[in-house]
Amino acid sequence: MVIEIIGFLLGLLYLWWEYHADRRMWIVGLVMPCISMWVYYTKGLYADFAMNIYYLVMALYGFTAWSRHLKKDKPELPIRHMSGRVILGILGAFIPVYALIAAWLVFLTDSNVPYADAFTTAMSIVATWALARKYIEQWIMWVLVDAVCTGLYIYKGIYFYSALYAIYTVVAVLGYRKWLKQMTAGQ
Repeated sequence: MVIEIIGFLLGLLYLWWEYHADRRMWIVGLVMPCISMWVYYTKGLYADFAMNIYYLVMALYGFTAWSRHLKKDKPELPIRHMSGRVILGILGAFIPVYALIAAWLVFLTDSNVPYADAFTTAMSIVATWALARKYIEQWIMWVLVDAVCTGLYIYKGIYFYSALYAIYTVVAVLGYRKWLKQMTAGQ
């Protein structure tokens, strides 16, 4: 339970910095997945466990993507909308990833929540990429992921993480509004 509390607190810090479009969130993004992997594995959420390996890699990518402009005297990576082409690419990635993860969980694990676990994992993959590219629509994806995770974690008895994801859901709605204001104000 102590490790869940630490993960919970790091998750709040990450969310605070994400809400403010602060690249320091990616630093927390290097630590929190290590904690979450242990929690998810012990609860049989294997796709969520594997997802955190991806989060580690994306934390490095996101920090680099958000920071590289600063090194070249360019403005920070701007918050922006996805183009139709990006949305199609997101859907084109989500659907097969979801199908593969669901099949893996159904046929090769003892998961009792394969479809919900596959959904949150596949959607998190594309949402994290969208966050690293600073697309505002990433918040909409997180609302979906976080709402499903809240219920999933209650069901699995991971109560601190379910509370964290309930907070994430609310902040994702607020984050969308904040980023929209920042985007329209030219950041």
